[in-house]
Amino acid sequence: MPSSVTTATLMQPHVARRNGPRAEKEHAASSSSSSSTTPSPPGAHDDFFWTYTEEPHRTRRQAIIKAHPEVLKLCGPEPWTIPLVLAVVSLQIGCAYALRNTPVLSWTFLLTAYVIGATATQNLFLAIHEISHNLAFKSPLANRLFAVVANLPIGIPYSASFRPYHLTHHKSLGVDGLDTDLPTALEAWFLDSVAGKAFFATFQILFYALRPMMVYNLPLTTIHAFNVAVQLAFDYVIVQNFGGRALGYFIMSAFLAGSLHPCAGHFIAEHYVFSQHQRSREASASEAAKLAPPPAETYSYYGILNLVTYNVGLHNEHHDFPAIPWTRLWKLNQIAHEFYSDLPCHYSWSGVIWQFIMDKEVGLWCRVKRKEGGRKVGGTEAANGGHRLPVPVEMTR
Repeated sequence: MPSSVTTATLMQPHVARRNGPRAEKEHAASSSSSSSTTPSPPGAHDDFFWTYTEEPHRTRRQAIIKAHPEVLKLCGPEPWTIPLVLAVVSLQIGCAYALRNTPVLSWTFLLTAYVIGATATQNLFLAIHEISHNLAFKSPLANRLFAVVANLPIGIPYSASFRPYHLTHHKSLGVDGLDTDLPTALEAWFLDSVAGKAFFATFQILFYALRPMMVYNLPLTTIHAFNVAVQLAFDYVIVQNFGGRALGYFIMSAFLAGSLHPCAGHFIAEHYVFSQHQRSREASASEAAKLAPPPAETYSYYGILNLVTYNVGLHNEHHDFPAIPWTRLWKLNQIAHEFYSDLPCHYSWSGVIWQFIMDKEVGLWCRVKRKEGGRKVGGTEAANGGHRLPVPVEMTR
């Protein structure tokens, strides 16, 4: 693998956590005098992986463009996203109608909400993720309005707020105080046990919903007001015509989609450091791995659930090229395979959830953090999806 893109190489896997992240950081410091991973800033009471290097995706993106300039032809909207979203929205409305007279705590209601509803809602979560990158329509405004449509069967308005927070996550990966995907030190300390991690995995949808507002507030815009107004009107129509249980189905599906559900594994799999993964063991045997201490901070997942989640599992590929839609990420992986074949990855989201909860070497501390770099994305840039497609090398958002 080219040396210019080895910024995601993992630590040696035998280093234990708790004697965990601290031990790995100490190991990193002693492995190479050029190590850029440092202990937490003075006074910081945490065990995160602190680094002062640039996030790896920009470096790898530039190397891939240099080696395979044809990948730029993969960028641009995917029209198939539109009918798929409409089909899943219709499916959820149909299920809500079918369950309108079914008791909420009945097995029929709960199993439908878990098997169909949660899977469909995760699909809509990730459709909104695609749309936030302007990958459904060419028009930024059309994408923003369509995200509101995809939001409808979720029951709670969030698409307008998700977009700027998510684009900032891309521009500020791992930056403390900007990347709202990062757990806070309080979360990591308080939930640092099997029971605590089980609680986090069960209620992680609430953490992802509430944490961004605790980190920084977004200015309210017209699209936020539109999102709220349309969602409240839709919920009112559903309750008036189908009853409260129909709306309860939407809410239950959304909760289960972000709880102990196989598809919810992507929340944890994407950016938590899993140093015990099999490919990590293989990679750590090389001299290059031993001399490159900073741990991988993005993991791809190459399993079957990509079929119902807009290929969000190809997460290294997505962060490298956010302007490439879900239907072309496998093509990117194929073209630039030498850049991805040696990176640590996952093959089971259910396995990720289990390991996250049970493995003492994995927990909320296992995230790479930076004190500097990145910036908030909002306003006109958010309206443009955070991308400047006419300048290929600038596709860093």
